[in-house]
Amino acid sequence: MAFEKSLVIIFVTVACLLSVALATPGTATFYTSYVPSACYGNKDSGVMIAAASDPLWANGGICGKVFNVTCTGPTNPVPHPCTGQSVVVKIVDHCPGCGGTLDLSREAFAAIANPVAGIIKIEFNQIG
Repeated sequence: MAFEKSLVIIFVTVACLLSVALATPGTATFYTSYVPSACYGNKDSGVMIAAASDPLWANGGICGKVFNVTCTGPTNPVPHPCTGQSVVVKIVDHCPGCGGTLDLSREAFAAIANPVAGIIKIEFNQIG
């Protein structure tokens, strides 16, 4: 039993390290009008959502993908914008020419950073 418990602890540790190691750096902004969306039209997809920037869009191939997003720091003079939390968002829209890698819903942005910052540094990785 102790051996199995040790294996579980090792597996969880490795999974966490891989998750951090595979995170992609970028920036995030936020938006407040969620419907209609480029991926789902007039269907309401909730509020833990995001729009993908041009480099991620892939002609809509990113629609429905799920990402874990973490604030890593400021991009402007707003000191210490990060809450220390991460958020899971689903890509539901496209933000052509937006100022960030991901354009988060205001609710998702507020979960990881002070909205007064407007734009933040992030790390993100696909989890679904």
